[in-house]
Order: sequence, then C-alpha cells, then structure tokens
Amino acid sequence: MLLAVVAVVCGIVVLALAADQFVLGAARVALIRRVPSLVVGIVIVGFGTSAPELLVSAFAAAGGEPEVAIGNIVGSNIANLSLLLGLGALIIPLVVDSRAVKREAPLVVGAVVLSAAAVQGGGISRMEGAGLILAMALALVIVTRRSVADPLAGDTVELVAPAQHRLGSEIFRTLTGLAGTMAAAQLLLWGALEIAREADLSEGFVGVTMVAIGTSLPELVTVIQSARRRETDLIVGNLLGSNLFNALGVGGAVGLIGVPEIDAPSLTTVAAGAAVVAAAIALLAMMTGHTVSRREGLGLIAAYLILVPFLA
Repeated sequence: MLLAVVAVVCGIVVLALAADQFVLGAARVALIRRVPSLVVGIVIVGFGTSAPELLVSAFAAAGGEPEVAIGNIVGSNIANLSLLLGLGALIIPLVVDSRAVKREAPLVVGAVVLSAAAVQGGGISRMEGAGLILAMALALVIVTRRSVADPLAGDTVELVAPAQHRLGSEIFRTLTGLAGTMAAAQLLLWGALEIAREADLSEGFVGVTMVAIGTSLPELVTVIQSARRRETDLIVGNLLGSNLFNALGVGGAVGLIGVPEIDAPSLTTVAAGAAVVAAAIALLAMMTGHTVSRREGLGLIAAYLILVPFLA
C-alpha cells in the first residue's frame, strides 16, 4: 500500500509540472510559427490543460479499466465546477465580466449533458464516442467564431513575445513535457488501481475521486495563481474550457478506444447526474449577479464533500 501511495503522490506532482511545461512549450511553438493567438488560447492551451485527463482515461480504457476511464472524466467535470470553482471563489469573489464566458457557459452545460447521457448507457460506445468528437469540433467552431466576432473575448494566457524564445528549445520543452505527462499518468493510474485493490474500493470510486482530482491539478494551480492576480475571468474560462474538452474530447477518445459495458450505478447514474447538476449550479451562480461569491464558493465545496461518500 505504501508504494502505491508514493506512486500516486509522485504521479500527481510530476503530472502537474510536466503538463504545465507541455502547455507552455506547445503554445510558444505555435506563436513562433505565427499561429493566431486566439487559436493558441482556445485550442492549444485549452486542450493542453486537459492532457492529463485524456492520457489517464485513454491508458485506463486501453488497459481494460473502463470504470477508471469513465470515472476520471465524470469526476474531473464534477471537481472543476464545484471544488475548484469554489476554492477560487473563497480566495476572491469571481466577477464574471467577459461576455464570451457568459455565452460559452451554456455550451459547456450542454457538453456535460451529452457526456452524461452517453455514460448512463453503461459506458461510451464507439458510435457515441464519434458523436462526442463531432460535437467537440462543432463547439470549437462556435467558440472560435464568437471570439473573433467579440473584440472583448480575447482571453489568452500571457506567454511573452515569441521573439524571446527559440524554436528548438520550445520544441524540446514540449516533447519533454508530453513524455513526463505520459509517464506520470501511467504512474498515477498504477498507484490508484493498487490502492483500490488493497483497500477494497471500487475502481469507479477511485477514478471519480483520487484520479480525477490528480488529473485536475493543473487547473487547480491555474485557479490559485489567477486568483492571486485577481484574474477572475481566467479562472472561470479555464474551468469551463477544461470541462468542454473533458466531456467531449476525452469522452469521445475513450469511446473510440472502446470499453466494455460497465455495471456501476454509483458511477453511471449518481456521478454522471451529479456532473450535470454541478454544471447547472455553476452556470446559475455565474449568471445571477455575474459573480460567484465566497458564500456560493463555500456551498460548492460543501456540496462536493457531501457527494463523495455516495460515489463509493
């Protein structure tokens, strides 16, 4: 058990560090190659922060661990819009000023609903996976067009002028970060499965909780750093973007890999339903008063902690 715990801790730490370098390197390479900053912000950074969820779920699906694969997707969606959003609001009330974020929030709720509907059938079939990938492509087109049309919607991460970076070193950073993320994902997955077996916990429960929180660590780091800088729109945008990629991109990838049907109502019904409820509550908090207050943040965190025992 001790070795498994060490593997999980090391996997989570390396995952956060490596994923950060992967995103930073990929974004800088894109800017050096003169890819529009809008595409960098929406596609590269958004996809990159979901790389841990994608790799862990893909490895789990390919390794015959469907409950962990599905649990990680659902659990990350729940944690992002309850635990992480709540933590951000506790640090500083999240004033949602960006019109783009307000418009994209309903899109994210729709994505979570689609993902939950697929999961409630006992998993995600290849046909459903293809449908989620198509929905992901459509969502990217919608978000990109809206952002181009709205001059105030250009929220992107500060990456410093591309002239200050060398293409070769940034490619090396990207590849090293990707390799580290893949290795850490494998380590986290192995440790989590060992803990599940030795502690007699269901793999779905471990996926929804331990693995999901571990793969959401890059988002947590972003939340804390952005809150300290009072960049509240960046917090909300990052969490919404992560859920969009998790629900559609990661869910679609798992479906295309192919997983056997699972019989775990606490995962396919309770957890999947909770993801939809969390997304709806988060949307309501953003729309009412255009602020997620500290009281609402505390409520979101409490709701997450109350829900966890029902997922076992």
